[in-house]
Amino acid sequence: MKKTLLEIVQQILSDLDSENVNSLSDSVEALQIAYIVEQTFYDLIATRDIPEHESLIKLTAASNTDTPTHFTVPTNVKKITDIWYDVSDAGIFSYSELLWVDPKEFLSRVDSRSSDYTNVSDTDAGTNLRITNNRPPSFYTSFNDTTIVLDSHKATIDTTLQESKTRAFGVTYPTFSISATYTPDLDAAMFPLLIQESKSRAFSTLKGGVDQKIEQAARRQKVYVQNDKRKLGLYSKLRNYGR
Repeated sequence: MKKTLLEIVQQILSDLDSENVNSLSDSVEALQIAYIVEQTFYDLIATRDIPEHESLIKLTAASNTDTPTHFTVPTNVKKITDIWYDVSDAGIFSYSELLWVDPKEFLSRVDSRSSDYTNVSDTDAGTNLRITNNRPPSFYTSFNDTTIVLDSHKATIDTTLQESKTRAFGVTYPTFSISATYTPDLDAAMFPLLIQESKSRAFSTLKGGVDQKIEQAARRQKVYVQNDKRKLGLYSKLRNYGR
């Protein structure tokens, strides 16, 4: 069963044999536990792929004629698995799925172009990119896992590619609110884990002793980060190879 943040804090206070509260601001300890629950929540979602956090995503357009096909990944995005672009000329929403290619393959493809391109200076190192200017995009890459570069645009329709025409799918980070009525964005089946992990961490943090839970969380994070370093590329690349 899902619980509000106040209910979680009240349960942990009870288990710690501490004074009960009616609001998070009633005691310093209650507020400390609320922040412990927040940190535990982010630790849990950082090391797991949770279906509730999958969603459609809009990329952020550079909206700059110097970089007409550049986008950035929104800061709340954990990873992107698929990208589409509306390639229609008349606003009828004809989305075409874009192919991920790794940076070396992207450079090889655009370097081979001999006509109908604009010289675009990439934002990272200023290297020249031959971006086709007379057709919609068909593939993309990222040189830094934050900026997305598409291969082309139809300049007669849009001088720069438009945020409104993007459609991406992936995983986002939800926002945790230190509010009594806030219910953490997790499946009900994960609430016992959130409460137990928070309780254990609260006990070791507020009641003394070696903080084994924080050390365990750090180890889990290290293992996960080593195996899941990128927001972009790997996921789409694996899917494309399977086609």
